[in-house]
Amino acid sequence: MFESFSAETLARMQFAFTVSFHIILPAFTIGLASYLAVLNGLWLKTRDRTYLTLFDYWKPIFAVAFGMGVVSGIVMSYQFGTNWSVFSDRAGPVIGPLLAYEVLSAFFLEAGFLGIMLFGRERVGDALHMFATAMVALGTLMSAFWILSANSWMQTPQGHSVNEVGQFVPEDWWAIVFNPSFPYRLVHMVMAAYLTTAFVVGGVSALHLLRDRTSAAARVGFSMAMWMAVIVTPLQIYAGDMHGLNTLEHQPAKVMAMEGHFQNHPNGAPLYLFGIPDQENQELDYAVGIPKLSSLILKHDLNAPLDGLESVPRDEQPPVGIVFWSFRIMIALGFAMLGLGVWALVRRVQGRLYDSPMLHRAALVLGPSGFVAVLAGWVTTEVGRQPYTVYGLLRTGDSLAPIDAPAVGASLMAFIVVYFFVFGAGFFYLLRLMNRAPDTDHGDIDGPTRSAGITPASQLDPDAFVPGE
Repeated sequence: MFESFSAETLARMQFAFTVSFHIILPAFTIGLASYLAVLNGLWLKTRDRTYLTLFDYWKPIFAVAFGMGVVSGIVMSYQFGTNWSVFSDRAGPVIGPLLAYEVLSAFFLEAGFLGIMLFGRERVGDALHMFATAMVALGTLMSAFWILSANSWMQTPQGHSVNEVGQFVPEDWWAIVFNPSFPYRLVHMVMAAYLTTAFVVGGVSALHLLRDRTSAAARVGFSMAMWMAVIVTPLQIYAGDMHGLNTLEHQPAKVMAMEGHFQNHPNGAPLYLFGIPDQENQELDYAVGIPKLSSLILKHDLNAPLDGLESVPRDEQPPVGIVFWSFRIMIALGFAMLGLGVWALVRRVQGRLYDSPMLHRAALVLGPSGFVAVLAGWVTTEVGRQPYTVYGLLRTGDSLAPIDAPAVGASLMAFIVVYFFVFGAGFFYLLRLMNRAPDTDHGDIDGPTRSAGITPASQLDPDAFVPGE
């Protein structure tokens, strides 16, 4: 079924498929780890058992999602060697250490304290348990730090030189790690993770409020999620705008594709709300736009000139249709999130936050919106970087391993089948966990489960044991 695709296209499809499965899991666990730390801290401060109930409710969900995220992440790293060995050879001296730092500093921190967070409350005391929970949350943030640093260097490379065999070798690690796009992308991604978690928590809480408006845990969870929605979403929109201005400076072709600007606009560029990009003819068909608004947003001047893709060679233009629409999906969902947050704020002021079924249904519908927005954002930034893996320096076509299309197609099919069975079962289990009401006893595990047929030592009758029998 892949006969008409080249090895490069199939390798890109394979990486896109696996990274799409992976990214939604860290986007959830980064925010959920911090949420668990907040819940645990509130429980220790107030001794309100509602916070403990919520902590115990979301704890196993985090554990399952974290495990799935680790497994899906390992698969991607193998593809650097199988499908993208030239990229690994040339960019490995820079990318390799950054990924190693992520494992050594972040993943080990998460893995080291995860067991204490999940099973150690009654064994190590409140203080150490809180410390472990905070370290897991810090580990997820540090993981995002290093991964975003590596990816941002590929977007805006600096701090390196090229040796005699064509490898990128580090010259200034500070410049490599803190490359021009990294601060904007890190803030944008972390807030995206927090919003993703907030809307999952809000959607699940709304589901249980629709079933039982008196549920204390559902009320607290919904209230906290809606506070995040109304506070963080405007900050995320602002951070996205700053990130866009940074992208305009360093990757102007990507912004041209996002805006759908094929022609130069010397007297102010319109903001296109809708259109069908025709890259072959370099036109935006059926365009609906607001005159000069794009110049106002990007240059803060209605009449500021903006270049179009006609100023970029055809072989250096990204796929406009994908970037144009993925960007609009992300923006539309961002404003939908803001609208829900404002709606919830109005109901809160009216004293009807927990007595508004329409609001709860809307929150339930928008529960997965963070995942879709994260995927759309990554599609925008990664497809918009094409035709380069290291922007402006190493083309995607020159990064490919010497492999044949049938081999990549066969492995892609295997990935699709295995992922949908394995991760499909994982997501189904997560949905089952979320479907249970938080106020009920879920039989949470406080320690490793004993094997069937083994009686705990405290229950043995010492008088029943006769030596020699």
